[in-house]
Amino acid sequence: MRLFDIVYEDERGGLVDREINTVTDDTRKLREGDIFIAITGRNFDGHSVCGEMLEKGAAAVVVEKDLGLPQQIVVKNSREYYSVLASRYYGNPTKSLKLIAVTGTNGKTTTANIIQHIMNETGHKCGYIGTSGYDVCGEKIYEARLTTPYQMDLYGYFREMVDNGAEYCVMEASSQALSQYRFSGERFVCGIFTNLTQDHLDWHGTMENYYKAKRSLFKFCDNGIINIGDKWGKRLYEELSSAKSGINLVTVNSGGLADFFSVNIKLRPGGVSYWLSSASDEKSFPVSFPMPGRFNVENSLCAVSACCKAGADIRDVCNALGTVKGVCGRSEVLYDGKYAVICDYAHTEDGLQKILSTLKEFVKNRLIVVFGAAGERDAGKRKAMGECVAEYADIAVVTSDNPRFEDPQKIIDMVLEGFEGKDCTVKSFIDRLTAIEYAVGLGEEGDIIALCGKGHESYQVIGDDYIPFSEHDIIKELTKNI
Repeated sequence: MRLFDIVYEDERGGLVDREINTVTDDTRKLREGDIFIAITGRNFDGHSVCGEMLEKGAAAVVVEKDLGLPQQIVVKNSREYYSVLASRYYGNPTKSLKLIAVTGTNGKTTTANIIQHIMNETGHKCGYIGTSGYDVCGEKIYEARLTTPYQMDLYGYFREMVDNGAEYCVMEASSQALSQYRFSGERFVCGIFTNLTQDHLDWHGTMENYYKAKRSLFKFCDNGIINIGDKWGKRLYEELSSAKSGINLVTVNSGGLADFFSVNIKLRPGGVSYWLSSASDEKSFPVSFPMPGRFNVENSLCAVSACCKAGADIRDVCNALGTVKGVCGRSEVLYDGKYAVICDYAHTEDGLQKILSTLKEFVKNRLIVVFGAAGERDAGKRKAMGECVAEYADIAVVTSDNPRFEDPQKIIDMVLEGFEGKDCTVKSFIDRLTAIEYAVGLGEEGDIIALCGKGHESYQVIGDDYIPFSEHDIIKELTKNI
């Protein structure tokens, strides 16, 4: 590939064309022939090493200010241009895909997985990009380390989807990805807003900034599916309506009237059922699927609405919901014997409240909760997480969850502050395996043991290392002789 294949004429300035290798913003990975993207980050400014990158053989450097260097491409926003180059490098694959994006604090993975299932069941081959993996409609599902991968990886997956015959792609749009322009310039058939609760304030600083990052998705959408049962969703709907943005807005609500809403909700340990009502045609359709909890009613409403707006028939959509198999690490039953072990990705106060309040409705004896707070991630939510678990659990076991470079005991101590003065038995173990073994050892007839935080993850992040750690395998081993 040549430099001028992806850098267009009006962007070239004094560039000299040459063979190129790839596009990167990582100084450690740069090889001769790469295009280097100078990103200004929190701790490092890529502009400071552009000269060095050219000396190492970079084909060109992308900068936001004139550095007086040969082979420089001066742009307004280098992160945004990174997405542009990544797309061109892979032959603009999204021109052949209909994109659906899901954003929000909780429910993204479940909603996106339900959408993928429905679209596939209704005859539309659909890929998936999100927390539980990258499904390119081929033989392999790639493991996800990020909810929304960086530009070159993301567009490489899009390319594979197109080559494998995908018609649609549903993706989770994280707030960090939105603020970093990882898919800038794309157009989405649907954008979905599930909810907003405190998370990622280590990155965004304030809830207002966090909300604005989520809201930015809807500048690129033909249809906006918004859960107005959430206060931030209600605000988003009001703002987009008053702004006359040109987007077609569709509301969902599990607790009141909306364009798509639920009535006669029936909750059970193995799933939910309800009647889906559509305000536009004044008809209702029966829905039943095997994922428990009122919050999953909201997730399914968002998924149904998006699929209908993307072109699927509502009757076919509702029928497809009935064949959903569940989502790995989301309200997932790992063992069901004299007691049950449930695995869930809940890692915020809101996520914990949703799963634990659901389990509390069905537990026959004690609710035992194993959980922790992530290191280097929004320390302000840790006490609140402890308070939430103390409200629902009979026994709480506080432990580690991806401590990264933080002292795990310090994290645990901050979580334990939420248990002060609360009527809840609490133990703590730094080692998560020890914590799980302890909880399982307590199991009695009718108990539910909830493992919260890891969900689908098969690793623990300690320092820079991803240590293999599968709660699925651990529970299988601990319960094999019961």
